[in-house]
Amino acid sequence: MRRVRLLARIVLGLVFATAGIRLLLNTQAAIARRRIGKPLGEESLDADRLWRRRLAGPPIELLLLGDSLAAGLGAETRKQTLGARLAKGLAGSEGRSVRLTTAAVVGSESPGLGTQIDALAPELRPDVTVIVVGGNDVTHRLPASVSAEHLGAAIVRLRARGAEVVVGTCPDLGALRAVPQPLRRLAPSLSRRLAEVQAETATRAGAEAVDLRRAVGPMFFDEPEAMFSLDRFHPSPLGYRRTAEALLPAVRRALARSVAEGGGPLGDASGALLV
Repeated sequence: MRRVRLLARIVLGLVFATAGIRLLLNTQAAIARRRIGKPLGEESLDADRLWRRRLAGPPIELLLLGDSLAAGLGAETRKQTLGARLAKGLAGSEGRSVRLTTAAVVGSESPGLGTQIDALAPELRPDVTVIVVGGNDVTHRLPASVSAEHLGAAIVRLRARGAEVVVGTCPDLGALRAVPQPLRRLAPSLSRRLAEVQAETATRAGAEAVDLRRAVGPMFFDEPEAMFSLDRFHPSPLGYRRTAEALLPAVRRALARSVAEGGGPLGDASGALLV
């Protein structure tokens, strides 16, 4: 009986300790959410337009979905947003104008992707869609399985519209000073796990994933003053430039696949190139 009582006390202690840790992490996540974005507000710059309009031929349709990174919060001019940098880079390499549509919403989590797609004009047929989401999933402690479910569903819907999809996976949140300890100490493993799940989900659904944690994460650790904006969470203009550079090769490959399948701006319904 003495051993049974001792075991019961140990189990009860572990239950209380686990509950305490969960409460602490949830409290710190709430603190991080209050800190993040305050200096920047909740509205990103409107960069939606036809970029490089003087270039000949039908424009490439580029769509951005996701959270505040996809929306470009933290950029100082519309040319510095992620969408604009991708549009300009794509136009420069393809010799075509690019029509940018940004449906990303500041503060969005993966479950919000469906709502963003619902809000699109029915006639919109993007050639390439870029999704960047996940940071809020981690700070709001959304299970990775839930994030993956909504991401996969969004990719399937976009593919049904004829779009090739590129997913920028969750960045490394370990460099975020807006996130207090010990949550910040757990952030690298949480964001890495989500990024891995996102990459697996994207591949299964027919999209291409770009590991932003590896591609640009070290830059945010090494040069936080230059890479982060005022709230130390969202990228600065330089941060968006580096992120766009990491995504652009995949975006170009996605456009090439769209053209090869006959859905891109350089092909007709049969897939033949237009001249």
